[in-house]
Amino acid sequence: MSSYPKIKSVIPDEKKHLIVTFSNGVQKWYDCSPLLDSPVFSPLQDEWLFKAVQVDSGGYGISWNEEIDLSESELWENGHAYPASDK
Repeated sequence: MSSYPKIKSVIPDEKKHLIVTFSNGVQKWYDCSPLLDSPVFSPLQDEWLFKAVQVDSGGYGISWNEEIDLSESELWENGHAYPASDK
């Protein structure tokens, strides 16, 4: 099993992107907009909920509430280098 760096912080932006800082100092941005068509993630269309994202205890993921979360591996593997000029 691969080991991924833990998440230190997460910042949501108005374009449904997340800026994630990992324990190794790497920052990545993650586009949540493709997820919004899924019933599980559709509540994140509400700006107030999207902005309520928090790092889970231990840095193993992020969550918005008890039902909506993403793992550190998802954010690491599918995140893009930040800052990036093409986002």
